[in-house]
Amino acid sequence: MGSGGSQNNDGTEGEVDDSEEVEDVEAAFELETQSSSPSTSTHHSMTTISRQYFGGDSSADNHTFFIDIIENIREDYGMFVWPCSIVLSEYVWQQRSRFSGVSVLELGAGTSLPGLVAAKVGAKVTLTDNSKHAEVLENMKRICDLNKLNCEIIGLTWGEWDESVFNLHPQIMLGADVLYDSSDFDDLFATVAFLLHSCPESVFITTYQDRSGHHLIEFLMVKWGLKCSKLLDGYSCIPPQKVCGMPGIIHLVEIVLNNQDSS
Repeated sequence: MGSGGSQNNDGTEGEVDDSEEVEDVEAAFELETQSSSPSTSTHHSMTTISRQYFGGDSSADNHTFFIDIIENIREDYGMFVWPCSIVLSEYVWQQRSRFSGVSVLELGAGTSLPGLVAAKVGAKVTLTDNSKHAEVLENMKRICDLNKLNCEIIGLTWGEWDESVFNLHPQIMLGADVLYDSSDFDDLFATVAFLLHSCPESVFITTYQDRSGHHLIEFLMVKWGLKCSKLLDGYSCIPPQKVCGMPGIIHLVEIVLNNQDSS
């Protein structure tokens, strides 16, 4: 049987019966939402819990742990688990020794799956998203509570500088599909470069799909003094059953300061 629970951050839990548990979580969330939110029933019908399995063959019957994610398909893309997030999360799990015991910051976290997996394997995690997206930040808190994971959550808008940014010194930054809207690229890389300078041995690991506007990436790397290296083919680090239905090519890369020896 698969195992669940989220009391420990090391990915080791006792076995429990997963049958009907997703439905129980959804029912509990529905009751909580109805009692605490003035939203309409249509809003409730668009909210769901997705369960992501890790370890074993990542199935309901053979896994090490799972993460439950509250998704709302009516909201913007910050409230949905996208393929790039699944790929980056699998990379974190498979490279868990790299993440255990280090400080991790997820940029544009949205539903926060990569950051939550990092927390499960023992990282000290800070989850961030646009400070203007209050509903996304609140959903991140609810997801952490649902999974009993202790992560710091802060609003961080790319390209804007306040005290919260200056206090961040992550050893590893994560970003799943943050290279989505080319109008945000410059602000994103400005933020990444600043945080890399604040902790010079740090790295930024990101997944992205090929889209129009990605011709800007190489130019912005030079502009902000960054360099990029490919880690793996995105699909090479995930179980076969998770590849089904994945769109196109997903890149998994590591970005560092251009003057940093990353060997």
